[in-house]
Amino acid sequence: MSIKRPLVALSVAAVVALAGCTSETDDQDPAAGPSAEQAPDAGAGTELPEADLEGVPDVVAEVNGEDIDREEFAASYEGQLQQAAMTQQSTGEEIDQEALKQQVVEQLVGNRLLTQAAAQADIEVTDEDVRTTLEDIAAQNGLQSADEVIAALGEQGLSEDEVRSDAAAQFQVSAYIEAEADIEEPSEDELRAQYDALVEQLEAQGGEETPETEIPPFEDVRDQLAQQATGEQQNAAVQEIVSTLRDQGDVTIHL
Repeated sequence: MSIKRPLVALSVAAVVALAGCTSETDDQDPAAGPSAEQAPDAGAGTELPEADLEGVPDVVAEVNGEDIDREEFAASYEGQLQQAAMTQQSTGEEIDQEALKQQVVEQLVGNRLLTQAAAQADIEVTDEDVRTTLEDIAAQNGLQSADEVIAALGEQGLSEDEVRSDAAAQFQVSAYIEAEADIEEPSEDELRAQYDALVEQLEAQGGEETPETEIPPFEDVRDQLAQQATGEQQNAAVQEIVSTLRDQGDVTIHL
């Protein structure tokens, strides 16, 4: 099994994974998960495109005096290219590697801004916090324990100290976002309205209802709708935080 290195996997939309709500969008950006997601097995039945790293400089970006180097960029880019290849199988759209490179470097810059801000906030991280973070990563990747995460990432060349260090930084980012973001629990009326809109949309699509397409009652999907609504707020909050940090910081992209 291949799983992403926690902080390398972050992206401003995915950053909310750090805050406990894994989110995966087309324009992922630095939260979250804090977090690691399971990398798809793109080798099944299709040839992966070769990562075009020609012209990528040794230092891809500078963020408040810290370098994002070519190695870090390549690791993240190759993983996202693999995901794009899997998506391509269903959409048929050609992968724009140049656009993907820009997306990845923006994600890495956002990640670095968040980790810097979280570190400056002096958020204390205990061994228990690290263990809980690794267990969350395990759950997201279909693993059973923190030890399995450490072992899986060890197979990808990471030492246990590196994994624990990443998890500690991930916890700090999660705590930082939680402190900075103003997230409100959706009301029952809001959830009901969200459900009604979804039902209306599904009914407008027409077609005969089958057990697979049957619309579940509100009570069965209420918690899922609440998580989605909270996740959307978290995504927006993370994007705003990163935007503010970038405006206040010193960022230079060389790609």
